[in-house]
Amino acid sequence: MKIRFATLLLILCLAPFAAQSAQTARARLDAFAHNLHALRGDFTQTLTDANGRTGQTSRGTVALQTPRLFRWQTKTPYQQLIVADGSRVWTYDPDLEQVTVQRQSLREAHSPLTVLTDPSRVDKEFTVTELGTRDGLQWLQLSPRDSAQNIQSAQLGFDDKGLVEMRFTDRLGAESVIRFSHWQRNPSLPSSLFTFTPPKGADVVGDTSGIPEVRPLGGS
Repeated sequence: MKIRFATLLLILCLAPFAAQSAQTARARLDAFAHNLHALRGDFTQTLTDANGRTGQTSRGTVALQTPRLFRWQTKTPYQQLIVADGSRVWTYDPDLEQVTVQRQSLREAHSPLTVLTDPSRVDKEFTVTELGTRDGLQWLQLSPRDSAQNIQSAQLGFDDKGLVEMRFTDRLGAESVIRFSHWQRNPSLPSSLFTFTPPKGADVVGDTSGIPEVRPLGGS
């Protein structure tokens, strides 16, 4: 469940996280992406499965740096770390002592990551719909044009200061709700945030080709 949850997080949470005082959610999104270089903040996230069962709310921190660097760290009630270093995506689960690695291009394809790094691709990859005002927020919906994608839709809710909430629904009917706070726009972020080395003794699974220092699970 945590690995699946982490995949949704990486694919979907990399959309603009603050905005200027524009009238529509789309205009706010475009305004925020302008001259954005880095971003850092806190999050809470809750997953509800297709049967309506709601899991625990997780909390942590997120950091991004254009064009392709990303760090999502869950701190409670369990620990998990996702790092995109520009080439690969690393997901580390301390409880399982396992690292999953995947080429970053596979995660980025047709995902809302392009909303942040290249707003001009939004309409190419998604059907964009203004949803108006709900719960005091201005909402924008992104629906992937590629029907093979796991994500059915992503909704972004803005207040007058920026992105407050994101709701993602997958094609199995599960919904993830993420709320953001304490955004810092264009902070100075150390490069160490976006590098990852598998801890000694951890099993490594996934695409380890071309990484000489990594010994995959079951390797000699």
